[in-house]
Amino acid sequence: MMQRVTRRAARRIATAVVPAAVVGTLAVPGAAYAVTSAPTARTAATCPPAATAVGYSDALNKATFNGIGVGGLSAIAYDRRTRGYVTVEDHSGTQAARLFFFRDTAAPKVTDTLVLTKPDGTPYDGNNFDGEGVVVLPNGNFLVSSETEPSIRVFDRKGRERASLEVPARFQVAPAGEATVNATLEGLSMSPDGRYVYAAMEGTLSGDAPATGEGVWRRLLVYRAHGDGYRLTRQIGYRVEPGNRIADVAAYGDGRLLVLEAAWDANKGNTIQLYAVRDADRAPDVSKVANLAAAPSRDTVRKELVSDLVHCPTLGATSPEPQTNPLLDNYEGLQVDTSAGLRRARIHLISDDNFSATQVTRVLTLTARLP
Repeated sequence: MMQRVTRRAARRIATAVVPAAVVGTLAVPGAAYAVTSAPTARTAATCPPAATAVGYSDALNKATFNGIGVGGLSAIAYDRRTRGYVTVEDHSGTQAARLFFFRDTAAPKVTDTLVLTKPDGTPYDGNNFDGEGVVVLPNGNFLVSSETEPSIRVFDRKGRERASLEVPARFQVAPAGEATVNATLEGLSMSPDGRYVYAAMEGTLSGDAPATGEGVWRRLLVYRAHGDGYRLTRQIGYRVEPGNRIADVAAYGDGRLLVLEAAWDANKGNTIQLYAVRDADRAPDVSKVANLAAAPSRDTVRKELVSDLVHCPTLGATSPEPQTNPLLDNYEGLQVDTSAGLRRARIHLISDDNFSATQVTRVLTLTARLP
């Protein structure tokens, strides 16, 4: 466990921002859930520039289900068949890789698990699988990304691997490719109409790094539905803020993506920003661009800040480790619901506690005006 936490901590960087005002909390059995129901609390609950804090729950923190420890949760997607949510365990060690299913983001409770296996039925584990992103496909199957190679695999509802998506050779971990260990396919999402799948690199490929300074350029793989699967069609260039990594992406419309940028510092804790991309469907294909650091700025998509979560109210949350805003933790999962419209989008984030006593598994809910 300590080796795993150290591995995670080594990649996290942060900047300091002063937290906003605290609002009241509403107790829920087994959880800490805060709401901002009073009209006068609306301003205090703002997560500028365009989001509002609704509430959070720690009900999944250090929980167990049928003797299985719940933790390391690194993604969140809605599953219509269970009328709930699914998440993937990040780096399961010697235990079998698995999905967790839960309902009610206000007071989440695990309802089931699913072991992920190879085509021959042998379970994946932390030695050959590092689950980071999950998507529920239109046919009900699960698409899961792993940082190990990296890979994107299709699993059926029984957890058996059925297919995989193409990942370009340069995206493989060095020396096979240009990716860094533990900084590969972290984000995974599907467009609401099911036509496109987006997979985002957490770190910069060595071929995209500048001669001096920090590599801030990332690539997103874009897949389009083809027959009964998905075909890789192009790559998108994206620029993170200095010190940040891409922790997840969520497609919320035609060519529209919400990107979760994250960083960590041992003294100041986590920082999280949400950025909207509106023109992913019209962005240049950078598949043949050798070095994004040397490419013109038009080769990277434009982004718009939706929320800097360090400026959210604390909602009365506490943290076992130093945090500029104790509401924050290692949020690595992102899900967007736009059924009420883009001006009232509902956003869920879930944190990966790395099975550490100093981190928390937390589900945070925001509403936001999305462009």
